Amino acid sequence: MKSAVVVFPGSNRERDVMRALESVTGVAPKAVWHADTELPAVDLVVLPGGFSYGDYLRSGAIAARAAIMDAVRAHAARGGLVLGICNGFQILTEGGLLPGALMRNAGLKFVCREVKLEAVAVDTPFTRAYAKGDVLRCPVAHHDGNYFADGETLARLEGENRIAFRYAEGTNPNGSIADIAGILSDNRRVLGMMPHPENLIEPLQGGTDGRPLFESLIAA
Repeated sequence: MKSAVVVFPGSNRERDVMRALESVTGVAPKAVWHADTELPAVDLVVLPGGFSYGDYLRSGAIAARAAIMDAVRAHAARGGLVLGICNGFQILTEGGLLPGALMRNAGLKFVCREVKLEAVAVDTPFTRAYAKGDVLRCPVAHHDGNYFADGETLARLEGENRIAFRYAEGTNPNGSIADIAGILSDNRRVLGMMPHPENLIEPLQGGTDGRPLFESLIAA
């Protein structure tokens, strides 16, 4: 599986996700700079975590208008896979690839800890290695992870089984509506999630609960 990781000014998890992709797939991903206008020929594009442009205006708002994002949108429109993690999720909502918005955490504080996630939609390229209802450990580190959508959008996400992950067992760290931790596009080829599966793929990291997400992508 060929992949690319987009790097913005302020990204800080690009090396983590590149390491995870290479470890699981055996193929080193390409790093793509935000000012580029074209993507290499790849199956998957990843928008990593961090604080693109210092989170000015709103988290992800400036990055969503970066030159490379037209190519990311075109890749998604062709049915290519796109994964946005943490700041990447924020960029996907700001860029119109996913519905809803990520707001300031309900507690108004940066949260950095481990949570538990429930796998909800498992018929996707990102989650097929999980079973529905699986509960997995995953770290979070964000200040603006409070997912919100209006009633109509939320009903559509629920009705179309587009909620990929929920915070489980009372571990919602940010007040996200309906405990939503990750959602899918209408064609299920774009996933945005606040937790960091790339930071729990090897025993030395304390567990491998995030590894099946990357294994799912190989199968896809």
